[in-house]
Amino acid sequence: MSDGGTRVFADAETAADPVADAARELIAGLALRPWGQVAPSVYESGRLVAGAAWLPGHHQRIGFLLHEQRPDGAWGPPEGYALVPTLSATDALLAALADGWAGADLLAPVARGLDALTGRLLATHARALPDTPALDLIVPALVESINGRLTLLDRATAERLPRPPLALPAGLGSDRLRAVRAAVAAGAALPTKLAHFYEVLDATPVDAGPTVTAVGASPAATAAWLTTAGPDVSPTAHAFLRELIREAGGPVPCPTPITVFERAWVLSGLRRAGVLVNPPETVLRTLAAATGAEGVATGEGLPTDADTTSVTLDALARLGRRADPAGLWAYETADGFCTWPGSEDGFSVTTNAHVLDAFGQHVAAHPDADARYHRTVDRLSAVLPAHQLADGAWQDRWHASPYYATACCVLALAEFGRGAAAAEAVDRAAGWVLNSQRADGSWGRWDGTAEETAHALQVLLAVPTTVPRVDDAVVRGHAYLHDSANRKHRPLWYGKELYCPTVIVRAAVLAACRLAGLRSTGVDRSVVDCGYQSTKTTT
Repeated sequence: MSDGGTRVFADAETAADPVADAARELIAGLALRPWGQVAPSVYESGRLVAGAAWLPGHHQRIGFLLHEQRPDGAWGPPEGYALVPTLSATDALLAALADGWAGADLLAPVARGLDALTGRLLATHARALPDTPALDLIVPALVESINGRLTLLDRATAERLPRPPLALPAGLGSDRLRAVRAAVAAGAALPTKLAHFYEVLDATPVDAGPTVTAVGASPAATAAWLTTAGPDVSPTAHAFLRELIREAGGPVPCPTPITVFERAWVLSGLRRAGVLVNPPETVLRTLAAATGAEGVATGEGLPTDADTTSVTLDALARLGRRADPAGLWAYETADGFCTWPGSEDGFSVTTNAHVLDAFGQHVAAHPDADARYHRTVDRLSAVLPAHQLADGAWQDRWHASPYYATACCVLALAEFGRGAAAAEAVDRAAGWVLNSQRADGSWGRWDGTAEETAHALQVLLAVPTTVPRVDDAVVRGHAYLHDSANRKHRPLWYGKELYCPTVIVRAAVLAACRLAGLRSTGVDRSVVDCGYQSTKTTT
């Protein structure tokens, strides 16, 4: 095996395995693109248009925003998930308009964006908005920015636009934004995760320096810093932004880098599905930090968290490199396990499912382990069923789709859960999946998607009992994945807006294909082409 890891499968039988061949290419890409692969972001690209026009690709980013606008004037996914990207894109196009943009007419898309904001999105009560990170900072900051730009337009331009000012959603104020901005400006030490949102804080991060690649794993935060401090303050960060822009032809993704997150989810998911992988040492070394006392972060510039740490430990265990998960007890609370110690509102079922995976791996390998390890497995075997919804699904705060949350919980409970409640929860989840399959064989919250279909298949394939109805659903779902018309991926993962980590999604589809091929004789065993195609979401 070469040091570069070009040969990633150790078992000769995988040479003729189409899923293994596709997975091999996927894993080779982990080393070749170490920052991770994420689809372009409307929110993040809009922040660069509004505040960093000096970066290359400015015109292309404006073109990207114009192309991504929905027919109803909004941007982004359905429901309240459209609020943040629509604010960002509208503010960005207003900035370009004020700068004398000489390309396509921007007045019409700006007017439609303002209509979408005033007519629907900002009229939604804050309680009904999705709990995306820092929404209570981003929305007030962008509403303030848009209102400020509207007051500066010349009269002839302003008369062709709706006449706000925009109002904040009921139940949402600006107090927290003002407090955080004041604290950052005063040089206060703030939680590390706030660096992810520096572009709306009107201040320079106090801990940024010449060796920083990215502020808060965010191109927008990084660009805001370099715009204030000058690109020479960190050639590394400047090169990072230029490379991201070059790769996508102008727009930028978010979050990025996601090095550990991507590698952990890909390797854990593929290995769990039985794909024999032997990743390069350069990839494994980035996961080794999870074995330390503090755990590991999704990527540079973000705080350590229980979710990424747990999946990383699970991946290492499945690759024969077991590590003690005792460090995860630092995240234990009265309700279960939090994602970040002492700084999280809400409960994540997927984080707790992944913690169960990590501890389940440990006690399986060390049945004589201290009783606290066993108590943790017992506790989570009860905690997860207690959070199951009445219909059998789970819903989570880190992903918009219940199929992802349900798959995480079912896979953990089916493999490591203890007691009748765990087994019953798995059966109820499988029943919900069966009852929610669409006529075309897919599954999805808003419409059928490859990612959600893959998660649903994994739920059904985790149930040991084979019944004709399950087999039929598996065959139809697998056929959906093989239809070339269905290879577009909707952003479903929680960030500042919903985003799509493309390689993680591809790995989930490959894992579902492998499991379906092992379980049912009625499926096409050739591998689905998991190539990413961007798609404009519609309501």
